[in-house]
Amino acid sequence: MPKFTREDIIKQVEENNVKYIRLQFTDILGTIKNVEIPVSQLGKALDNKMMFDGSSIEGFVRIEESDMYLYPDLETFVIFPWTSEKGKVARFICDIYNPDGTPFEGDPRTNLKRILAEMEDLGFTDFNLGPEPEFFLFKLDVNGDPTLELNDKGGYFDLAPTDLGENCRRDIVLELEEMGFEIEASHHEVAPGQHEIDFKYAGAVRACDDIQTFKLVVKTIARKHGLHATFMPKPLFGVNGSGMHCNLSLFKGSKNAFFDENAELQLSEDASYFIAGIIKHATNFTAVTNPTVNSFKRLVPGYEAPCYVAWSARNRSPLIRIPASRGLSTRVEVRSVDPAANPYMAMAVLLAAGLDGIKNKLTPPKPIDRNIYVMTKEERLENGIVDLPATLAAALDNLKSDEVIVKALGEHLFEHFVEAKEIEWDMFRTQVHPWEREQYITMY
Repeated sequence: MPKFTREDIIKQVEENNVKYIRLQFTDILGTIKNVEIPVSQLGKALDNKMMFDGSSIEGFVRIEESDMYLYPDLETFVIFPWTSEKGKVARFICDIYNPDGTPFEGDPRTNLKRILAEMEDLGFTDFNLGPEPEFFLFKLDVNGDPTLELNDKGGYFDLAPTDLGENCRRDIVLELEEMGFEIEASHHEVAPGQHEIDFKYAGAVRACDDIQTFKLVVKTIARKHGLHATFMPKPLFGVNGSGMHCNLSLFKGSKNAFFDENAELQLSEDASYFIAGIIKHATNFTAVTNPTVNSFKRLVPGYEAPCYVAWSARNRSPLIRIPASRGLSTRVEVRSVDPAANPYMAMAVLLAAGLDGIKNKLTPPKPIDRNIYVMTKEERLENGIVDLPATLAAALDNLKSDEVIVKALGEHLFEHFVEAKEIEWDMFRTQVHPWEREQYITMY
């Protein structure tokens, strides 16, 4: 993404007939929010003087503390290509500030920057993320509401006419490329109606910005095709759910800190320590990386989702896989994360977990190169393999017990996130679901 000056932005706005500016940010649940302003207010926005009501945003502040300021990140300026030639819409992604000019600690993007500063104190310069978000496409009904009817019967890497989502996916890619994304792959996933588009890795903040932009583009273009795109982790029973594998690497300048050509598997000590940190905290950061009741319907055996804490350089059944590429491409792939996660919060806890491994020089367990799904519970225990939490409630209990992960979120995000998620779990727990009626209404 190019670096823009204030003058560059004003020039682009004039040359491209931009009429509205969206000032975007992300709430604690990972939902994109925005304040839209006419282009006449651009100067005020660039002066960091645009205010909004923070008490209306999930997990931000109370009504008596409502005034918040939006500080646009000039590097995130982009014009949405699908908007009208009569008056285009552009956007900035913003950081949230308090009225006294201090960063708001409840802003997930600002919080990630805090953890990145701790990383820099350890001598690393970059934390790179390459995400692999998956999504489903469902047909819309005559009222424009999503149905559960899929628009194809395709499978992994299938082509049209089996993959009827191909045209939609191609249009998504074209829009993303026009916005500056470097798309690496686009294909049909395992389940009918399921798709994946991979884009080039970037520094953590930029990559999280890209994830949020990606979701917006996918949903917008899908609707133009009469489809509803969802990043819900498990929308259908009996098929694979949607994950967002995260490929992570630390750099020192131009050098990949995870690569050592003379070491076993060509993984450096820092890479081993990082893996050990992820494994140590995996059951405790799961509430953040898999943050919904539905997330845990995906984390079950039989559908390629990792539900066991282990690592391997070859095997795809553990939580962590080390892809074959080496040199600058050496990376740790964390496979449990799902696309419902707030990406800024997910990266904060993953980085904090890995850094804890580096700070304390933790030793990872031996790699597991067998298919864990076919191992018995006794075999898993013998190999030191533990299960991820089975429910959101269990994951929240684990989260509360881990000082490293709690600290990575900060007091404000931690307290408001847990409060929101405990309410979500209680609503689910007390609801009577269709399955229960199917099982019991005639039996008893």
